[in-house]
Amino acid sequence: MIRHVVVFTWSPNADADRRAATVEALRGLRQVVGGMTSLTVADDAGLVDGNADTVLIADFPDVAAFSRYAQDPVHLAVIAEHVRPVLASRSAVQYQV
Repeated sequence: MIRHVVVFTWSPNADADRRAATVEALRGLRQVVGGMTSLTVADDAGLVDGNADTVLIADFPDVAAFSRYAQDPVHLAVIAEHVRPVLASRSAVQYQV
């Protein structure tokens, strides 16, 4: 199994409504794109100053499923339309579970 973890920090000009819409668009990827066995998208709990804003954790049965997801046009559209316009920084890692 491959776990894909992405940590997002939103730009200061991203208001609460825009952030919420972006999180919902990311959560919708499981139904629209599929290929994953689980998907969590959550906002930081605000317990520590300096944390990132949002995390996405997705599990895929294998590398091929992750690759299909990564290249899927709907996934790429969500990134282009929702994530990039409000993104300050992003870090990601994929690892074998």
